[in-house]
Amino acid sequence: MKAIVVKQPGGAEQLQVAEQPKPELKSGELLIKVKAAAVNRTDILSREGKSAYMEDPILGIEVAGIVEASGSGTDDKTGLRVTGLVNSGGYAEYAVMPADRAMEIPEALSFEEAVAMPEVFLTAYQTLYWLGNLHENETVLIHAGGSGVGTAAIQLAKQLTNANVITTAGSEEKLEFCRSLGADVGINYKEQNFDEEVMKATNNQGVDLILDVIGASYWEKNLNSINVDGRWILIGVLGGAVIDQLNLMDIMSKRIKLIGTLLTPRSDDYKAALTTDFAEKSMPLFENKKLKPVIDHVFSLDEAQQAHEHMESNKNIGKIVLKVDD
Repeated sequence: MKAIVVKQPGGAEQLQVAEQPKPELKSGELLIKVKAAAVNRTDILSREGKSAYMEDPILGIEVAGIVEASGSGTDDKTGLRVTGLVNSGGYAEYAVMPADRAMEIPEALSFEEAVAMPEVFLTAYQTLYWLGNLHENETVLIHAGGSGVGTAAIQLAKQLTNANVITTAGSEEKLEFCRSLGADVGINYKEQNFDEEVMKATNNQGVDLILDVIGASYWEKNLNSINVDGRWILIGVLGGAVIDQLNLMDIMSKRIKLIGTLLTPRSDDYKAALTTDFAEKSMPLFENKKLKPVIDHVFSLDEAQQAHEHMESNKNIGKIVLKVDD
């Protein structure tokens, strides 16, 4: 089968098309004829050799396609259109997926739209609800609102809990799109001090929950932005991982609950349980189009290098997708 592999750790130029053996179907798995795969920052870390949990030479952690075969110990799903997380090997014509992670694709969604859903919506759902415990009418600050996770989190926060959503982004175009998804307040972090704007928007109370993909460079402003007893979920370090002269009293004085998490290295059981819970609560909203996957650009599988370069330019609004098969 045709697949995208990494010649050696490095830049996007290390991606190449290669013939690879078709994956072997094991008990509890589904063999997927891949129609679309999605690009994630995890893939970039793996390509660069910085990811300790990526061993397959084929990149890719989420696919959409048609079930070609069902392994022993699973219900026969042959012929179903499904999407979901795979442990690796998504940038290929075939991939294997744990059966308990497969979500049947709503009729209203194309394969490209369907593959734009799993990683970002599951990450956002986990962050907002499993870890962040977001309640009705609370206020959440979502950083990088134009990113895949950001666009998913805005929609979930509004549709599931009618939260007051404040988001940051680096352009008016991205902020306007965030507002179209339901964001109540948009802050251009390049032109405004987001902590000052947050306090204005919350009557100097601060937010109840922060979804943080930035890390170190936003540390002080996040501290200024969060309410007493607030929850702060760290899911990325785009702005650095090391904080100089950290004062733990800042966390203690506001009684902040700070949680760090990553989804990709979680156990199979965790991902299965998260997928089941998310699908039960959210899939009907995709059916009636109250939730929608956001796609920035669709590349062909052969254009994986360009797709990675596009993500690294940080100009995308929503997901970057690879079309694998017509």
